[in-house]
Amino acid sequence: MAVQAQPTPNPNAMKFTTDRMIFQGDGSVSVMPGQTSEHDILNDLMELEGVDNVFGFQNFITVNKKFDADWDALTDEVKNTLEKYGY
Repeated sequence: MAVQAQPTPNPNAMKFTTDRMIFQGDGSVSVMPGQTSEHDILNDLMELEGVDNVFGFQNFITVNKKFDADWDALTDEVKNTLEKYGY
């Protein structure tokens, strides 16, 4: 299974799921604007044009886009970033 993009009830959020664990344990990780994370994958996602914040738990990352960003372009960039890390 490659990275799967799934819509959420929030039109500004998209859930990206993998078949492997990205984050170990039972804790979630989030990064808001102006913050960094110990997880390079989240920092790289935050650097993408149009990303507002990210939330990760076990085998998925939810990306929240800025209001004026376009999912058509951003989805491929997010998938490419996850695939760069082997997911």
